[in-house]
Amino acid sequence: MESSPAPWIGALRRSHDTLQAAVEPLGPGQLEEPSYASEWSIAQVLSHLGSQAEIFGLFLDAGLTGQDPPGADAFGPIWATWNAKSPQAQASDALRADAATVERFESLDAEEQARLHLNMFGMELGTTGLARMRLGEHAIHTWDVLVALDPAATVAPDAVALLIEQLDQLVARTAKPDGNPRRIRVSTSDPARRFILETGDAVTLKESADEGTPELGLSELRLPAEAFVRLIYGRMDPAHTPTAENAGVELDELRQIFPGF
Repeated sequence: MESSPAPWIGALRRSHDTLQAAVEPLGPGQLEEPSYASEWSIAQVLSHLGSQAEIFGLFLDAGLTGQDPPGADAFGPIWATWNAKSPQAQASDALRADAATVERFESLDAEEQARLHLNMFGMELGTTGLARMRLGEHAIHTWDVLVALDPAATVAPDAVALLIEQLDQLVARTAKPDGNPRRIRVSTSDPARRFILETGDAVTLKESADEGTPELGLSELRLPAEAFVRLIYGRMDPAHTPTAENAGVELDELRQIFPGF
């Protein structure tokens, strides 16, 4: 049974509010400054969040009415419209579109939450799954903006606490295997979690119940959960790497396996 969507929707609301507070004071020149996403300005990150807010609105419509979710043919015109906006319009319109999508998630009653269903991207998604997908991109792209304004910015703790429980699925979809076999015990703090990360011809991440019992050939990586989430999302370059303990594994090699998207 799918878990409650409430924590995910609540974290999505807080992520939106954080983004809005950071972006509203910015002038046109600041909006055109580079974001952390190397190919996008701050305004372009916001444009992406705005276009995706529209697309998630279509997903909500489809999931509630039993229709097939829209495909790439529906996305292109939306992206083209947002790309054509001025930086100021990209920012202001994105905040409005994002707020509207958050409000739609918040407005779903119990019957609608139970009814919503999508078969999309090879996954069966309900309300929680759709909110999870939106929070993943929203929290990370919000960080792309915040860290461009403050190099010490971090991904929101409530989002980290939720996203770290779903990293195995993200690893399975986005990791780039390098063929080098590794078996790494990953220990995180805030929240404390333990995983086994295996690489080679495939990359997997699994929860580990052990308490640190020595294992021959097992490498070690200890770091804050927030940084581990960013590593998997391709956002833990050397300039944004907190104190981490690593034995038998090179962070630069892991960065190549998780280049981001």
